[in-house]
Amino acid sequence: MRFLLIIITLFAAAVFGTYASIQYTYSKRIVSFDGVPDPVPDVALVLGASIKSRKPNSVLQERLDIAAQLYEAGKIKKLLLSGDNRTVDHNEPQAMKEYLMEKGIPEQDMVLDHAGRRTYDSCYRAKEIFQIESALIVTQGFHLPRALYLCNRLGIEALGVAADTQYPMRWLQSYIREIPATIRGWIDITLLKPTPVLGNPEKVF
Repeated sequence: MRFLLIIITLFAAAVFGTYASIQYTYSKRIVSFDGVPDPVPDVALVLGASIKSRKPNSVLQERLDIAAQLYEAGKIKKLLLSGDNRTVDHNEPQAMKEYLMEKGIPEQDMVLDHAGRRTYDSCYRAKEIFQIESALIVTQGFHLPRALYLCNRLGIEALGVAADTQYPMRWLQSYIREIPATIRGWIDITLLKPTPVLGNPEKVF
C-alpha cells in the first residue's frame, strides 16, 4: 500500500510539474492588446469553440471580438479561423466567418481551416497546410499557454492575445480542464506525434 501511494504521489507530482512548467514558460508569451510588438505577425490564428444553432457561443464570440479589434487596429492583416467541421451541421469556421463578416471584416482577409478538431490539429495545420511561420494566437487566457506551447513546438513563432473581455472569472472550471489537456498536449508533442487530417498546402498570402 505504501509503495502504491509513493507511485501515485510521484505520478501526480510529474503531471503537475509538467503542467506548471508549460504554464510558467508560455504565459510569458502572452501580450496585452496594446502590447502587441512592432513588427507584428501578419496572421491571427483564432481557435474554434462550440457553436449553437450555427452561431458562436459566448466563449467563441470573445475570441472573434478580439480578433476583429486586432484587424481593425491594423495589428494583423489576415485571420485564420480554425475549428471543427466533422459534420454538415457543425461548421465552426463558417460560423466564425459569418460572425466576423457581420462586424465588417472583409471576406478576402479570412481563411478557413475546417479540420481544426483540437488545438494540436489547429497548430499543426497552421504550419503544414497554411505555411505560417509566425502568428498571434487568439483564445482565452486559460487556454493560451497550451496553445502557445503547441504552436511554438510545432514550428510557429507565436505570441498570444487573451480574449477575456466578458467573462474573466470563468477560471476555475477552465483551469481544471486545462491540466489533463496540457498533459495530453505534452504527450502528443513528446511521445505520440500524431498526424492530423492534412491536405494540399494553402498559403494565407
